Amino acid sequence: MKILPVIICGGAGKRLFPESKNYLPKQFVDFGNWNMFQKTLERINSSIYLPPIISTNIKYLSLVKKYLKKYQVKKYNIVLEPVKKNTAPAILATSLLANIKSSQPMIFLPSDQLIESKIKFNAAVKKYATKMSYKDIFIFGIKPKEPSDQYGYFLRKNNSIEVSNFIEKPNKFAAKKLMKKKALWNAGIFLTTKETLVYQFLNNQKKLFGDCLNSVKKALKKNSCIYLEKKSFSKIKPISFDCAILEKIKNIKSIKLITDWSDLGSWKAINALFKKNRLKFYNKRNLFKRPWGTYRNLYKGKNFLIKELIVFKNGCLSLQKHKYRSEHWLIFGGKPEITLETKILKPSLDDLVFIPKGSIHRIRNRFKQPVKIIEAQIGKILRESDIIRFDDIYGRIKK
Repeated sequence: MKILPVIICGGAGKRLFPESKNYLPKQFVDFGNWNMFQKTLERINSSIYLPPIISTNIKYLSLVKKYLKKYQVKKYNIVLEPVKKNTAPAILATSLLANIKSSQPMIFLPSDQLIESKIKFNAAVKKYATKMSYKDIFIFGIKPKEPSDQYGYFLRKNNSIEVSNFIEKPNKFAAKKLMKKKALWNAGIFLTTKETLVYQFLNNQKKLFGDCLNSVKKALKKNSCIYLEKKSFSKIKPISFDCAILEKIKNIKSIKLITDWSDLGSWKAINALFKKNRLKFYNKRNLFKRPWGTYRNLYKGKNFLIKELIVFKNGCLSLQKHKYRSEHWLIFGGKPEITLETKILKPSLDDLVFIPKGSIHRIRNRFKQPVKIIEAQIGKILRESDIIRFDDIYGRIKK
């Protein structure tokens, strides 16, 4: 039996643009003629899948339709939430659709993840879908690259596929301990069947189940869209699928995904992606020479600009601040000395340095090896004119 993919596409993604009121949800942000919603659609363009269901908020309907058309996805259904209630109601509402058979295998995919190997991912999905039995829920895990406090973790029993417990976004000290125990990041991808979900929600979240069922029964169906009934859906308390179901049941199984994965949920992750692919953006027109070294404008998106900075031996940027933008610097070469207000920082490779809007700062290189930085500028105005200089060894301050 083919697998029914459900793309969870209702998240706001405020972390990347906390100061902006008109930000795009993360899954729709253009990172260079592609976005993560597109990558998710490409991932399920395989013979093992049925046409997808997109679970999203009614506010995003035009965006979802725009990209479905752009990427030539012709068969689909869209389930529209009248208000945001987190992932548990989104997952349950799609599962309760009457045209889905009780034994139907279903996979729930966040729309804002980047998975490098589509082939490896789908091979794992196909392998474990054939092994599913009644009451099985498989969750996908990723081997951590670093002790991050941005993700949930789970541990497995004696390195088997059986999950022993979940840990919700620990601090970095606890995350280091979890990595030593071979814990995996929880990718938020679930493989199960409709009957399993109905059984678990009925037994663990009866009120949620009742409100969600009423909303689905009273939903308005128009063409490929299913508008969930607002009155019943509004009664639901926001709750994640992890908290509503996974943390309350036993015998959860795991799939360790062997491929590069990121949810691009931080500027460090985005900068790392551009560092990896920076050569694709190189051309003569985007290279700018300065007394201290060079910079390249790699990519300009909506309210952000990604640059590569190279600071030569004894190079020193002016002591400066910006009125309209903040900056995130990912160090990937050399030993920079960074002035940030009254502090002197000496970050290591792969460290991220945040420069808040209005903060006085400078980069200096006292060593022979060039300092290399991927810089993400965030703001409505991203121009070289937004530099207020206080000191400059190259005499560029106008008197």
